[in-house]
Amino acid sequence: LRLWSAESLYGFNLVKFNQGDYISANLESAMSQNITRVLYPNDNNYEGKELRLKQQFFLVSATLQDIIGRMKYYDEDLRNFDRECVIQLNDTHPALAIPELMRLLIDEENFTWDEAWDIVRKTFNYTNHTLMSEALEKWSVALMEKLLPRHLEIIYEINFRFLRNVATRYIGDNDRLTRMSLIQEGHEKMVRMAYMCVVASGHVNGVAALHTELLQNGLFKDFADFYPGKFVNVTNGITPRRWLCKANPGLSKLISSKIGEDWVRNLDDLEKMLPFASDKKVLKKLAEIKRENKVKLAEYIWEHNGVKVNPDSIFDVQVKRLHEYKRQLLNILHAIALYLEIKDNPDADFVPRTIIFGAKSAPGYYMAKLIIKLINAVADVINEDPAIGDKLKVVFLANYRVSLAEKIIPAADVSEQISLAGTEASGTSNMKFALNGALTIGTMDGANIEIHDAVGKDNIFIFGMDVNEVTALRNRGYNPGEFIAANPLLQRALELIRNNFFSPGEFDVFRPILDSFNYDNYMVAADFASYAETQKKIAELYRDPIRWQEKCLCNIAKMGMFSSDRSIRDYAEKIWNIQPVHVDLSDSHGFAQSAGELEDGVK
Repeated sequence: LRLWSAESLYGFNLVKFNQGDYISANLESAMSQNITRVLYPNDNNYEGKELRLKQQFFLVSATLQDIIGRMKYYDEDLRNFDRECVIQLNDTHPALAIPELMRLLIDEENFTWDEAWDIVRKTFNYTNHTLMSEALEKWSVALMEKLLPRHLEIIYEINFRFLRNVATRYIGDNDRLTRMSLIQEGHEKMVRMAYMCVVASGHVNGVAALHTELLQNGLFKDFADFYPGKFVNVTNGITPRRWLCKANPGLSKLISSKIGEDWVRNLDDLEKMLPFASDKKVLKKLAEIKRENKVKLAEYIWEHNGVKVNPDSIFDVQVKRLHEYKRQLLNILHAIALYLEIKDNPDADFVPRTIIFGAKSAPGYYMAKLIIKLINAVADVINEDPAIGDKLKVVFLANYRVSLAEKIIPAADVSEQISLAGTEASGTSNMKFALNGALTIGTMDGANIEIHDAVGKDNIFIFGMDVNEVTALRNRGYNPGEFIAANPLLQRALELIRNNFFSPGEFDVFRPILDSFNYDNYMVAADFASYAETQKKIAELYRDPIRWQEKCLCNIAKMGMFSSDRSIRDYAEKIWNIQPVHVDLSDSHGFAQSAGELEDGVK
């Protein structure tokens, strides 16, 4: 693990300070330290973009120089670089490592272009994490020319040689050359970082079976055709040590008491828990552990949100990055619909529900921030309505992070995985929740599909359109107004927002959300009816504790394939071509010492 910090070469300027120029005296140092002061700040302005590009270059350059420095320290021949080192580009943020390694090998180590390119192609591999073309990173040619002119030269040369090969295979197909170029032409020329990663990498992988299929048939189809065999799938995984052993010691202890402790290192062993799905004592204990976790979370909610929630209610949880495609909006609209149903029928036998959100969004993502505001506004109204009582609560837990996730996930009854089909690469919270005995409500998207296949259709709640139905609806011409008009409850929920029911002091504050339903890119209206109907099935099942716990236990027992151990094995076998090696940690102090001696070599 490398943690890099930027420092000025010159530091504090005492001469300028003594001349009374106090700001300039510290300016050089402050500007340098800004590079590692805040990771990836808001880049909706030019200064933010410039700082982000500096950060990306700084991190990859420092790391590559460290690798080269270590090889030299141990007298390794740099011509064996690709045999000693594999670099996995985790999305496009470290993509500048490609031209930077070329620069280091050619300019600093006197390699020829062909020698350096051969090493680069054998060293790098690329993991893609998004299906949305607008989320693929692009950098302005003008900005790169200003900050990294040598790297831009190298990128142009990579592109020239690559397109020459494409043109040789597809003679006269100029449209294909335009589509596949690393440089996007237009009013402002842009460098397509994802395309550079594909071209320079030995392998490209998606992170779920559907994701990888859609990459090859959609986003990167031209490249998949040009590079047969380059694209592989490695479904994401989670570590059971953190997300079960550490986060949920009660459940871990129960599992170990029944099947031993080998499951901690071999998660497939969890399948040995399946026979206990008919053991009422085990199911009762499972329910007790879940309730204990819910009580702890209820205490946290009271302490931090001032809201009393009923531990015996359904804990219906959606915690993840807030993005429109993840459809937290669908969830909060359903909460409003439930609120209306209770108000319409106050004496009905309603299964109590606590809807819990946790999320962060990019600093400059206005719509995401507005959805967070809406969730909190709806929560304030519902939680303070005495007619609702314990029947429904809505909670937004601030500052979502790993330590908070470790409290939330073991307490969840329902796991919300409700992205529009064809938009989620994989997801990992779906795995964490299922491993802790929560039942999933989700679309056939990302790793939900593989969870569905693992646990069986009777142990997961699938709703909404699949990716083919989404495509067909778009091609027909999607009209969200038709779906809204056909669903009176959704219509009324939107009317409450439109009439400022949740924002009496801020007229029309949620207008952009309402306006988004003119086009409804992520088809919230289209999937709402199916979602609401599936939630009713969840409520009915919750009335039967034994059947509920049977399904929870089946989910736990079938999570073996979603271990990060399996994921790492897949990378090792499919991409890195390495074998497991036993590491003796007894001399870790000596290793740390030798590592420290190399620090001065990174500039």
